[in-house]
Amino acid sequence: MTTEPDSPGDEPLLRDQMAPHPMDQFHGWWEEAQSCGLVESSAMTLATVSEKGAPSARTVLLRQADRGGFVFYSNYESRKGEDLAANPVASLHFYWDRLHRQVRVEGDVTRLTRKESEAYFSSRPWGSQLSAWVSRQSKEVKDRASLDAEWDSLAKRFPEGSAVPLPPFWGGYRFIPREVEFWQGRSFRLHDRLRYERSEGGGAWKIVRLMP
Repeated sequence: MTTEPDSPGDEPLLRDQMAPHPMDQFHGWWEEAQSCGLVESSAMTLATVSEKGAPSARTVLLRQADRGGFVFYSNYESRKGEDLAANPVASLHFYWDRLHRQVRVEGDVTRLTRKESEAYFSSRPWGSQLSAWVSRQSKEVKDRASLDAEWDSLAKRFPEGSAVPLPPFWGGYRFIPREVEFWQGRSFRLHDRLRYERSEGGGAWKIVRLMP
């Protein structure tokens, strides 16, 4: 990414202005991304590795970010779910082009409790709840018509306004960061990159500056 001097992407990223905890710094950036008119500021690339070491990446939506980490939801039997069951480490990537910013994260992934997943699932739109039941994500399907027919059948079983139970194969994940890098675009590709790393023993975070 190349930016011109004095452009919005030429704001410096200074170590002494960073929050002590990476999740506090992330939350501030995320709030700015949500308020600057991006189509989907919560979109993030989730990269996983299979049991055989094959990498794969896809876009998922961030639903919560706090000191405990990043929370997203998915089908546990999808490719990402199978990867995380076999190898519960992953990386995240956020790209907010209007702000000339990126965030890269590496860490460990655990499942939320069923109670936590139920609380979120009950807040979803009725149609999205049905789709979670219908879609055996990443599995082969005969055609679109059969998928629609399954949705229609489920809509009769659980008409709009009725309680739709949480599927046993669907729920949330918490991504617990070990490293978090904040990237700010600067002029002539001399970008600012600051990375938070866990101190030995898992205590306080330290911040290091990386070459562009």
